[in-house]
Amino acid sequence: MKKTLKQVGVLFLAFTLITSFASCEATKNANNKQKGAVIGAGSGAILGAILGNNVGKGGNGAIGAVIGGVVGGTAGVLIGDKMDRQAQQIENEIPGAQVERVDDGIVVTFDENSGVYFDTAKYNVNAKSQETLDKLARVLREYPDTNVLVVGHTDSVGADAMNMTLSKNRAMSVTNYFVQTKGLSAGRFTTNWYGEEAPIADNSTAEGRAKNRRVNLAIVPNEKMKSDAQKEAGN
Repeated sequence: MKKTLKQVGVLFLAFTLITSFASCEATKNANNKQKGAVIGAGSGAILGAILGNNVGKGGNGAIGAVIGGVVGGTAGVLIGDKMDRQAQQIENEIPGAQVERVDDGIVVTFDENSGVYFDTAKYNVNAKSQETLDKLARVLREYPDTNVLVVGHTDSVGADAMNMTLSKNRAMSVTNYFVQTKGLSAGRFTTNWYGEEAPIADNSTAEGRAKNRRVNLAIVPNEKMKSDAQKEAGN
């Protein structure tokens, strides 16, 4: 009887969580994506949000390993609740950032207009960008059961090799800032870079190139969060 009551309680909680957190754009996206979590969708949507027009091109095992698969069932709903709240908090703290809830994760995109940017041909984190990363670091510290993937991109101006190195250096600068300056665990972070190979906008226009000069962060549940959710769901 107690077990049955517990299951009913968990199912009621799951229903409540599905119908809540619908106020912000990130959470609206989340609720649509969570429908896929129930049937155990893969991680392709997060890859698409990070890699733009080139999702699936020359797949990267490191990224796939960090993102992993989507957790289905009640455990997936419980995870979704935690990620919804985290996405909401990021939006509140950093209004200029593009925040998307995708599958079980959160994709945050920074470009020249959204809080973290780099001077031409530079990769040091400037003072204005530090303010934004400080806010994000506070949120990450509140949600320790997540891993973070940092991915750097450039526009198509300049040589391919130079852009690849520049995107690497910029992504590493962001990761190092979180770890070395803000004291977050290095084990939570994976860093990758794509140079000009993964545009999200038209490189033939100035506006498009500005959007392509970006750093993405994918925040995903770690194994502890998944395990805790499965225990709470009675799996």
